[in-house]
This record gives sequence, C-alpha cells and structure tokens, in this order.
Amino acid sequence: MEMSGSKVIAADRDTVWAALLDPEVLKACVPGCTEMSGNADDGFEATVVQKVGPVKATFKGNVTLEDRTPPESLRLTGAGKGGAAGFAKGGADVRLTDVPEGTQLDYDVEAKVGGKLAQLGSRIIDGFARKMADQFFENFQAAVEGPAPEEDTAEAEDTPKKGWFRRKDAG
Repeated sequence: MEMSGSKVIAADRDTVWAALLDPEVLKACVPGCTEMSGNADDGFEATVVQKVGPVKATFKGNVTLEDRTPPESLRLTGAGKGGAAGFAKGGADVRLTDVPEGTQLDYDVEAKVGGKLAQLGSRIIDGFARKMADQFFENFQAAVEGPAPEEDTAEAEDTPKKGWFRRKDAG
C-alpha cells in the first residue's frame, strides 16, 4: 500500500525539522500512541493501540530516522508487532520546502501488514493505513502550528503562546 500527500505548515523549515525529531511531538501525533521513548539518533520505541476492522491490537515497535538531510528531508522507518494480530511495517519519505505561508511538508508512505491483519482484505487495510497517515500529518501540523488564533485580539495578546514551536521558543 502506497500513498502520498502534503501539508503547508505555518512555521519555518527549521522549526518543522526540529519537531520531526522530537519524541514528545511524535508521541502526540501518532494516533493511539501510549508510549514513546528514545531519540532521533538511536531511534524511538513506541507502543500503539489500534483497532483495524474487528481486530484490536497493541503494537510494540521501533521507528528510525534515516537519510537525514537537515532541514530538507528524512525517511521514517517503522515496524511493530501486535501479537496474534500480526505485524505492521512501513516508512515515509518526508521532504520540506519553503513556501510563502511557511513550510510545505510532502510525504510518500508505504505500509505492509501480515498475520490476522492481512486477512482483513486490502480495502480495509488500505483505508486504515491512509487514515493513520492522514491523522499523523494533520496532528503534526496542529502540534507545530497550535490552535487557530482567537477572534478577540485583546484576549489573544494576554494568552500564552500555544503550539509546540511556540512553547519551545518560550522555554
């Protein structure tokens, strides 16, 4: 199963790059992620709970960041085992380019599953994989940008900065 997409993120490329390497940001963005540890150099270990069709499983796996060209591109590669449910593995090539609105993040994802999951049929698996990828990149965009600005500008001036990169700047 392969898919691709893009998001325009209202932040500079260095900020988006730093967020891609941050385990707290990644944990917040992976749908169903209950644990994430490690670092960008050695890789991350994660626990993800997901329901695919009638099969609910807890996947334990790892994610590595390869072919890094800061702050332009990297490859995320992951594999997880879900016990009797089977396994999932895949990768995403991520490219960052400057655009007037901030940074365009383009991604190409491929995913494979085996075990009981593979028996569900390609339509269910493909739909689930697409939903997971879309959710991850939507969550990532929201984590980096923070919530939409408030209508009331007087109130917005008094509220603290929100979003990952704003918290990072403040800290």
